Amino acid sequence: MSAHDHADHDHDHHGAPPSPMAERVKALEALLVAKGYVDPAALDVFIDTYETKVGPRNGAHVVAHAWADAAFKAWLLDDATAAIASLGYGGRQGEHMRAVENGPGVHNMIVCTLCSCYPWSVLGLPPVWYKSAPYRSRAVIDPRGVLKEFGVSLPADTEIRVWDSTAELRYLVIPQRPDGTKGWSEMALAQLVTRDSMIGTGLAIQPGGL
Repeated sequence: MSAHDHADHDHDHHGAPPSPMAERVKALEALLVAKGYVDPAALDVFIDTYETKVGPRNGAHVVAHAWADAAFKAWLLDDATAAIASLGYGGRQGEHMRAVENGPGVHNMIVCTLCSCYPWSVLGLPPVWYKSAPYRSRAVIDPRGVLKEFGVSLPADTEIRVWDSTAELRYLVIPQRPDGTKGWSEMALAQLVTRDSMIGTGLAIQPGGL
């Protein structure tokens, strides 16, 4: 895990006051809710859908392609920025991607310890918990305990590697491909890839779990 400079990125630092735009959005949302134009519950469902399903589709495509194409996976692990861009998913100028692969005995997890740098280009909106101070600190101090709270119990001898994102370098976890998926199409494989599995706080869905 490396120290890094977050002087130039698109997220608020912990404890920093909301930006004028964030305040305007919050005020507009409150006004729309007060007038009955927006249902807060429906808005929550919409945001959750984008965070967990629509947004991560790009990343799921990347992972499924890596699972199905050994040459692409090798490229992804060597130069994730170029490999991901070849599929049409580019980040901001100057932003680089690195892919890390889960496998027998190794599990990777992503965090941003100073704020909430996140691979928007492949995972969409960052979940609220990813930006929270407890996750940002405990993911480093007690990653195994954090994983258990997400429902992920790993063997005691599994090495857990925590990667600290920066404004210039973002990470994508390639989850371990589930058994029993030989011969599956990339479209079918992508259905097994979740947002949390690409952050490392979850595992890919098993074939019978869809």
